[in-house]
Amino acid sequence: MSTEQNPKPFHFPPHHSFPPFFTLQPTSSTRASQLSSWSALILSYCAHHRLFSLRFPSALALPLFCNEGLGRRLRAGDVKAVLAWMGSAEGGGRVEWVDGGGKKGVGTGTGEGEILGEEGLTGRCWVFWRRAEEWAAVVEEWVERTGQKGVVLTLYEIGEGEGTAGEEFHGMDGELLRRVLGVVVKRGRAQVFGEGDGLGVKFF
Repeated sequence: MSTEQNPKPFHFPPHHSFPPFFTLQPTSSTRASQLSSWSALILSYCAHHRLFSLRFPSALALPLFCNEGLGRRLRAGDVKAVLAWMGSAEGGGRVEWVDGGGKKGVGTGTGEGEILGEEGLTGRCWVFWRRAEEWAAVVEEWVERTGQKGVVLTLYEIGEGEGTAGEEFHGMDGELLRRVLGVVVKRGRAQVFGEGDGLGVKFF
């Protein structure tokens, strides 16, 4: 679920200390505003802590979804609704389920009406605080800045190597990193060799 944690504390917005924020409202206009606010909060929280994915149900215990001082938490059903909205076109496609998608009662997060789990919220989802196309630009900037053009780099070197320590994409899920590199290849700026953990990438 996580990667290298930011040692600096995350500053929650004022509405995270507002009790009604932790219950999705039935009124459509109010609910739309809440969903948007929750989406923005989840994206900023994950970006701060460099979380590329969230695994449930353990993620429900994160301070993101609860305020111990208030004694309030966003119930699993409402978290489902928020994540489904984030995965929809309206929510910008910011969430995609990668574990449990083929099991009964678990959806892909592509529409607000989907049920992600009949008995509870389970599985793992990517949280795109940067989209794959945006990550591709970040990786390309790193390649240019560090003079890596023409060098064949392994997937491990890019995602976990010492040379990328401190970069935003360091620690990225291997599957997500492969998707990002695929964008770079489609742009004609890289070539991929091999497969799996032995994948090599040469940037142009």
